[in-house]
Amino acid sequence: MVNDNAVKPVGVAVLGLGNVGSEVVRIIEASAPDLAARIGAPLELRGVGVRRVADDRGVPLGLLTDDVDALVSRDDVDVVVELMGPVEPARKAILAALERGKSVVTANKALMAVSTGELAQAAEAAHADLYFEAAVAGAIPVIRPLTQSLAGDTVLRVAGIVNGTTNYILSAMAETGADYGSALADASALGYAEADPTADVEGFDAAAKAAILASIAFHTRVTADDVYREGITKVSSADFDSAKALGCTIKLLAICERIINDEGQQRVSARVYPALVPLEHPLASVNGAFNAVVVEAEAAGRLMFYGQGAGGAPTASAVMGDLVMAARNRVQGGRGPRESKYAELPIAPIGFIPTRYYVSMNVADRPGVLSSVAAEFGKREVSIAEVRQEGMVDDEGLRCGARIVVVTHRATDAALSETVEALADLDVVSSINSVLRLEGTNE
Repeated sequence: MVNDNAVKPVGVAVLGLGNVGSEVVRIIEASAPDLAARIGAPLELRGVGVRRVADDRGVPLGLLTDDVDALVSRDDVDVVVELMGPVEPARKAILAALERGKSVVTANKALMAVSTGELAQAAEAAHADLYFEAAVAGAIPVIRPLTQSLAGDTVLRVAGIVNGTTNYILSAMAETGADYGSALADASALGYAEADPTADVEGFDAAAKAAILASIAFHTRVTADDVYREGITKVSSADFDSAKALGCTIKLLAICERIINDEGQQRVSARVYPALVPLEHPLASVNGAFNAVVVEAEAAGRLMFYGQGAGGAPTASAVMGDLVMAARNRVQGGRGPRESKYAELPIAPIGFIPTRYYVSMNVADRPGVLSSVAAEFGKREVSIAEVRQEGMVDDEGLRCGARIVVVTHRATDAALSETVEALADLDVVSSINSVLRLEGTNE
């Protein structure tokens, strides 16, 4: 039993009182005895930084302050928990805390994706901890396994579904046959999509998380700007029909990969895009707002982490895990994992990345069209694995062309892009409907 009178409490400042911040404050207060036993000292909430001080926030008025600078500067604050976002003013507050030797816990993925180096350097200079498990995939433990459990292994690939909003939309399209607009409207009505869903549906959120994962997995600083990104706004119900016929579904994937060329030179690839995934692949069955991350390492093989990737309570769980670690280090005099960037691997441009592709196009319905289309793939040494062709009819039931779906073997993005440009210039091709990658196969 911990004797609270015999040990110095660990003072905590929480910045932000939204869904996550409110849950963190509740857990600190409700689980005080258990937390004290796990840490070796009691946690004491010193204050909560908010934009608006009012008595309707569910926290004693005396703990609320809109002066964040003063709060993080207090001598009785040992750990700062940043949950306010966005990049600013969070960056300023975290730097101020670290410069004063305070440990920091954050869930701010956007900030970590652009300022990891700056924050890590500040933490190192102050001999303070910087924890950010909650910045990727909510309650799912991903950061700690990569930084600690797999510290002695070589990570080859990290791929996953890391955005609940887009996964809910794509799952609804797959299950109901709805188009993108209808599925987005349903997600908004249910609270899964923000009023402005751009960060989610255009892949910015997933790209920030991919940057964090790639940085840790490959011991190389990777920023959000290094991540190739495509969103889901152009995915159609027809794409899902084709995916189903191919034994696949469609998911927005974040992929971080160690690329090794024939000369043994290594590069890092980090990319986000919608892709066809075979139904037998473990990520294909991750539906709704759930997230999952698959890690492949040389010795450990394939590991999968699955669970709720967002929401107040799940994200607060990850925050509290970091808070306990940071507070325990304060009590015991230890340090958490530091930034590892020794590899300094170059970033591989998307054009060099080999992947399988799905290309859908509308064409004229006459002899010789298929051979013309196939010739453009052949000119650029893009091997075709499968072709599907179906006739189309207009509103009056009259034939009005055909739709061709081509699935390729592995080819570089550059070769495929050149092929698509050439196809668009053919007289027999009226439109290119979709170009999607096919992930999760070895062909």
